[in-house]
Amino acid sequence: MTDDQQALPGVVVVGSVTADLTTFSTRLPVPGETILGDDFTLVLGGKGANQVVAAGRAGAAASFVACVGSDLFHDMIMDGLVDAGVDVTHVRTVPGPTGIAHIRVDASAQNDIVMVPLANAALSAGQIDAGLDALAGRASVLLTQLEIPAPLAMHAIRAGSERGLTVVLDPAPASALPDDIWRHVDVVTPNETEATVMTGVEVTDVASAERAGRWFLERGVGAAVVTLAGAGALLVSPDGARLVAPFPVEAVDTTAAGDAFSGYLGAALAEGATLDEAVVRAAAAGALAVT
Repeated sequence: MTDDQQALPGVVVVGSVTADLTTFSTRLPVPGETILGDDFTLVLGGKGANQVVAAGRAGAAASFVACVGSDLFHDMIMDGLVDAGVDVTHVRTVPGPTGIAHIRVDASAQNDIVMVPLANAALSAGQIDAGLDALAGRASVLLTQLEIPAPLAMHAIRAGSERGLTVVLDPAPASALPDDIWRHVDVVTPNETEATVMTGVEVTDVASAERAGRWFLERGVGAAVVTLAGAGALLVSPDGARLVAPFPVEAVDTTAAGDAFSGYLGAALAEGATLDEAVVRAAAAGALAVT
C-alpha cells in the first residue's frame, strides 16, 4: 500500500474470492436441456473480492484478507486485485484450486449462481486476527459476508468489533446465525430473499422489509439496510425507517450489484458519511453496477 493510499479512509474486507465463469443466454435451460448461449466471461469475482474492489473504487484504502488457490486462476486473481489498487498483503496462497462461481445470466439480466468455496475454506481465525491486527490502525470499517465458512465470518465479526471497527455484514448466502452474534454487527445489508430466510418474515414490500429490519435491531444490530432490487433500499434504524428510492437504469446484468452496494457503503462510512448518506451513495453504485 502506497503512502497516498494509507492517507485514505480505510476499509478491510474479510471474505471470499473466486474465478467467475459466466454464461449469457436468452433464457436459462430447464433441467435436462442444453441450449446455445450468446457470450461467456471469465473474471475476478467472489463477494469479498467484489466488495474490496468496489471500496477501492469508492475512494477507500481497501485491504483484503482471503485465500486463493495455486492453480491456473491464481495469477488472474492476484493481478486483478493489484490492478484495482487492493492491498493484498493478507491474501494467502494455499495448495489446490481457487474458489469457483458458475453464473448464468438471461436476457432479463436475472442470474443464478453456484459458488464452490475450495481455497476459501482454508481461511483461518489466525489469518483473520493477524490481518485485523495489522490493519485496524488505519482501517475503520470491516466488511464480511457468508461465502466463507460461517464460524470464520462470525470470528471476523467479533474480532472486528473488539478492535473498534464498524462491522458491516452482507449476509449472503443466507444462513441462520446465533442470536449472540448480532450485537457485534453495526450494519447488516440483506436483500429480500436473505432477509426472509434469516428473519422468517416474508419480505414482499416496504412494510414487510421494515418488519424484517426490526428483527435484526431487536437482536442488537445497529441498523439494517434491506435492499429491494428495483424498489430501492430500506434503512431501518432506531430513528425509524427510510426508503431510499431506486436510481432508474436499464439492467444488463445484476451480478455483483449487491457487492458494489456493500463496498461503496463501507467506503462512505469510513470517510465519515452518515448512514443515510452512505446508503444513498451505495444505492447509486449498485444501480450503476447493473448497467
